[in-house]
Amino acid sequence: MAPPAPDDALRIIFAGTPDFAASSLAALISSKHQVVAVYTQPDRPAGRGRRVAASPVKQLAEQHNILVFQPLSLASSDEQAQLQALNADLMVVVAYGLILPPLALATPKLGCINVHASLLPRWRGAAPIQRAVLAGDKETGITIMQMDAGLDTGDMLLKKHCAIDSNDTGSRLHDKLAALGAQSLLDGLHNLPALQQRATAQHHEDATYAHKLEKAQAAVDWQQSAAQIEYLVRAFNSWPVAYSELNGVRVRIWQARTNDQAHSTLPGTIINSTADGIEVACGTGRLILETLQLPGAKALAVGAILNAKQDLFAAGQQFS
Repeated sequence: MAPPAPDDALRIIFAGTPDFAASSLAALISSKHQVVAVYTQPDRPAGRGRRVAASPVKQLAEQHNILVFQPLSLASSDEQAQLQALNADLMVVVAYGLILPPLALATPKLGCINVHASLLPRWRGAAPIQRAVLAGDKETGITIMQMDAGLDTGDMLLKKHCAIDSNDTGSRLHDKLAALGAQSLLDGLHNLPALQQRATAQHHEDATYAHKLEKAQAAVDWQQSAAQIEYLVRAFNSWPVAYSELNGVRVRIWQARTNDQAHSTLPGTIINSTADGIEVACGTGRLILETLQLPGAKALAVGAILNAKQDLFAAGQQFS
């Protein structure tokens, strides 16, 4: 028989879907609080085989025998009645993927809080991690927010800052913020009523929006500066991965670095190819390609690719 919960333990409904959310759920499971149910997106096709798969949050919940709900919407009276029947103190929402209607927001005694991967009001929306890298931001973080009916517009309870290092990719920064988000959540729950009493309103005039990522946005525009293209490469590693066409071959660019040296070459033209990198002219500066992926192959360092594809990447060849 499980020991009784501490008097200050909360009955929590958790709503989330991807790996980022699973980090916060794992922290809650290991805490003194009780996760009474999990809400997550319905099982969907995933991976190369497109097999139907449960979300990372659902998989973790089932490992710990936590009740799981997967509604298409929380707007129906039946779904709202189910939510009320859970008698929760709080709902924690992390990258859930569904809009919560006003009644759902008001159902738990302490309302609903959200773990958001940016320093609000900068980068509201679906892809704050990658948008911060793409914009060349030097800092981001986690905001714990009291949810309201708007999109990431609620009052802020707690902020934790995180530097964006020069080698941070979208994937690497995701992992850093997932861990920071989980710890921030526990810190916020430690004294939640006091944080709610002194919550800070967002300056809505300073808001920026982090639009959902689309594969087409990963196409390299060689007219841009080398620095901006490097941000693109880092932001879209590991999805959807920056790419460009070279003599009809789609080349995915996993890693690159900037060289600010001036040139008079048409943007997209290969200036030089060595095992240390493939140097490509940009609108300003040069981009040194370091790790590439050709169709049907895995990502490799440029030196390994040039052993078999020297002609494809010869000086004078042009990306489009």
